[in-house]
Amino acid sequence: MELLRLNLQYFNEGQEKTEQATPKKRLDSRKKGQVAKSQDVNTAILLFFVFIFLFVFGSFMGETLMGIYTYAFTEFIHWDLTESNVQQVFFQMTIEGLKVVLPIMAVAIVGALISNYLQIGFLFTGEPIKFDLKKVDPIKGIKRIFSVRALVEFLKSMLKISSIGTVCFFIIWIHRHELMMLSQKTILESITFFGQLTVLIGVAASIMLMIISVIDYLYQRYDHEKNIKMSKHDVKDEHKNIEGDPLIKSRMKERQRQMAQQRMMSEIPSADVVITNPTHYSIAIKYDEAKSDAPYVVAKGVDYIAFRIRDVAQAHGVMKVENRQLARGLYQTVEIGEAIPEDFYQGVAEVLAYVYKLEKQA
Repeated sequence: MELLRLNLQYFNEGQEKTEQATPKKRLDSRKKGQVAKSQDVNTAILLFFVFIFLFVFGSFMGETLMGIYTYAFTEFIHWDLTESNVQQVFFQMTIEGLKVVLPIMAVAIVGALISNYLQIGFLFTGEPIKFDLKKVDPIKGIKRIFSVRALVEFLKSMLKISSIGTVCFFIIWIHRHELMMLSQKTILESITFFGQLTVLIGVAASIMLMIISVIDYLYQRYDHEKNIKMSKHDVKDEHKNIEGDPLIKSRMKERQRQMAQQRMMSEIPSADVVITNPTHYSIAIKYDEAKSDAPYVVAKGVDYIAFRIRDVAQAHGVMKVENRQLARGLYQTVEIGEAIPEDFYQGVAEVLAYVYKLEKQA
């Protein structure tokens, strides 16, 4: 029983999500649409764009709407009530209405795209809208209602209502005298005043919402990082899956081979001699008493690699000596960085003695 209890305890500790999400986990979550995103940021930027647009082009839109009403009560009212006339009236009214509505919709769409891009970059996925029975699970629904996240959302809603309400009240209170004097102004002046006041309230409310949305975005990032955390067992499984992928393993081996080849080529300039077989093999040999009692191989290659070794050796003045049997034997027997076996001492010694003699003569 004690052993079983310890095993269960170990299993539970292993399943506790204490590890930061790996890059693969983050990518998988992103593909599923699970990203750190605040809806308040979208709302704040969208409202700000729309109200700024109204502030700049509001007078033009007001004139357009006034022109629609004026034309309707001065021209259309005199038309005969026929099917063709009714169709023409609706068609013209629709065109004039689209001139007013479409720019606002375009600005709203641009604001929504910008706000989403600022938060999560470019992302298009259909995973969040797929049908999932877990989303309609009543037990999980009850848990969500009484969760910490639900409490945070409630407090955030209360903060938005109180702060935005305070801003709106403050702006209306500043303009209370103008409101009291509207009875002495014309209809056009009253409409203009209400339009300007509405835009001012909208801009101020959207700025306040932006401030709140920054706090909400930071919380959403914290909550997202918490949700995608992994247990130590998950991290181990992921590493096993990655290492087991043949494509990834082949890429890793290819990368390791390239790195080893680069290191090998960088060692050739320090070699004493390159022993070659003119058609296939090249073996770079170095003798350094401080590192090894016997000469050792710093580079070797066959075919294309062999010719690259020769080119590098020639570029750095390393002498090449042709010995077919010795080159083939060393290539098949000795790995890079290993000292040559005793069987090859005599052959390598003769080559090195020949090289040293030529260098001394030179």
